[in-house]
Amino acid sequence: MTSPALGVHPLVDALAERIRQCWAELPELEPLAVDPALEAISGSLDGEDLYIRNELWRSRGLRKLHLETARLGAGLQILHCVFFPNPRYDLPVFGADIVAGRGVVSAAIVDLSPVTGNLPQPVEAALEALPKRSFSQERELPAWGTIFSPYVRFIRPADAAEEQQFVDLVAEYLQVLAEASRRCEPQSVDHPSSVVRHQGQLSYCQQQKRNDKTRRVLEKAFNPQWADRYIEELLFDDPASLTSFAA
Repeated sequence: MTSPALGVHPLVDALAERIRQCWAELPELEPLAVDPALEAISGSLDGEDLYIRNELWRSRGLRKLHLETARLGAGLQILHCVFFPNPRYDLPVFGADIVAGRGVVSAAIVDLSPVTGNLPQPVEAALEALPKRSFSQERELPAWGTIFSPYVRFIRPADAAEEQQFVDLVAEYLQVLAEASRRCEPQSVDHPSSVVRHQGQLSYCQQQKRNDKTRRVLEKAFNPQWADRYIEELLFDDPASLTSFAA
């Protein structure tokens, strides 16, 4: 782990490593092909070097597990992680993000987000049973945050203890998702529930694309066409047609 004195906040590395440990326990885990041009990316923004690394996997019930870590110069660090479900499975979308800079974490968020208006009952019950964690600084959700569940946590950790609490919370949410993915049975591609979940995931991706901050940074560091491709193909790619998920 790199020292925060060098401008690198330890929470990003700690959470990335915990996420990798958690996905290693998912059933039927396998790597997902990624365009080499999008796997390790270098650019420049306001005279500072920008580095982005993307890791992609898939597993039973989850069409894509995406972990992005980015660093701008000696300060700003970003972790972005989303697990997208296969629409044939009644599973939520997992998401976690961290924004850190100069030794301070300004934002940390985690959620298991429903794609049908409500979380699957086993997932909701498991989340409700988790130990209650208290953070001193809760943040307000953005206007497009209607996609999130009632269990979303959006915080600014106040100290190292709260940072560790957040890492543990993310791991608990991932354990809930892992257990659900092991137990959930797929439905046919033409089942009405599969169709609803497919549409719900499309809506989730569309709402995430409303976050203009991401687009503005990528456009400035690269160009608008590259930013569009990165967002549409990698960050929040629409799920393929349901027929592509046929067994």
